[in-house]
Amino acid sequence: MAADNEPLKHGDLLQLKRWNTPTIYNGWEQITRHDRTRDAINIEETRDFMPSMGPMVGYAVTVVVEPSNPRHPAKNPNAWRDYRRYIASKPGPKIVIIQDLDKPKVIGSFWGEVTANTHRALGCVGTITDGAIRDLDEMTNAGFKALARRLCVGHAHGCPIRWDCPVEVFGQKIVPGQLIHADKHGFLAVPSEDTAGLLQAARFMDANECNSVIAAARSLAGVPAEEVLARLDEAASAFRSAALARFQRPGESR
Repeated sequence: MAADNEPLKHGDLLQLKRWNTPTIYNGWEQITRHDRTRDAINIEETRDFMPSMGPMVGYAVTVVVEPSNPRHPAKNPNAWRDYRRYIASKPGPKIVIIQDLDKPKVIGSFWGEVTANTHRALGCVGTITDGAIRDLDEMTNAGFKALARRLCVGHAHGCPIRWDCPVEVFGQKIVPGQLIHADKHGFLAVPSEDTAGLLQAARFMDANECNSVIAAARSLAGVPAEEVLARLDEAASAFRSAALARFQRPGESR
């Protein structure tokens, strides 16, 4: 397992990818000192346009765009070239986090078949953009997952404005290098100090549910109601006790 603020081993990332984002959240809330109602999660609704691809896990690379504004590509004709070199310089797997300054309007898409394949070649596995995507089938075929606000037809004046900077997407601030876990439920932008213990916490809380409340609920067919209630109460108590013993927190209320 990695030390605080160090990237996780590739095997650990693969294990995190085996669970959905709510399961990772269940582990995260046990180890964090952050506000679990506001920090690290998307506050606004986002859509997963490739749910069949399952979760994606990677480290944030960030960029700001404003597709409605033609001045940006004219002002910096080397923007795409310089931006690609930034992406290439960072270790993967990477998830591209895009703040679209046109929000709440959606004027054009940074993404499409070309950009998806280009970023895949540079070690990126997907994107979270509070703007739009297009070429959905082609992006899926490239193996490039996207969480976005909506689909759109054109790219308008899509161009990187600035990159490797803090961004805000779907009501959440994200900084470059943050570990991201995302799927059809939304995303978790893991604070750097919580990265090292995340896998073990998620693994423990998943097993704790399976060994207590889920196991109890699935073994009660034909049992009288009073006994069902008693066993569920007992299982909930066992769940809380196990979480308290491990994290000094009771976990999700049961």
